[in-house]
Amino acid sequence: MLSDKIKLTAKDILEKEFKTAMRGYKPEEVDQFLDLIIKDYETLHQEIEELQQENMRLKRQVEDSSKRPQAPTTTAGTTNFDILKRLSNLEKHVFGSKLYD
Repeated sequence: MLSDKIKLTAKDILEKEFKTAMRGYKPEEVDQFLDLIIKDYETLHQEIEELQQENMRLKRQVEDSSKRPQAPTTTAGTTNFDILKRLSNLEKHVFGSKLYD
């Protein structure tokens, strides 16, 4: 699962402390940037969760539909009965009454 591969959480990023040194970065800028990263991280995590749930739902839907018996059909909306009826009408037209004498 993807969540097993992710090493940081939004909380880890939020609680990360950096040491200050001479001529270091401005802590306010680092905090602002980390806040943006946290928001994006949380958004991505939420999106992953939603996609995983949708994936599971679709898998169940496929399993359920494969378990249901299907009526034999050929093309969209055309059943075997429709094909036989058309064939019978074609035979009547081509061979006329000779076929049924």
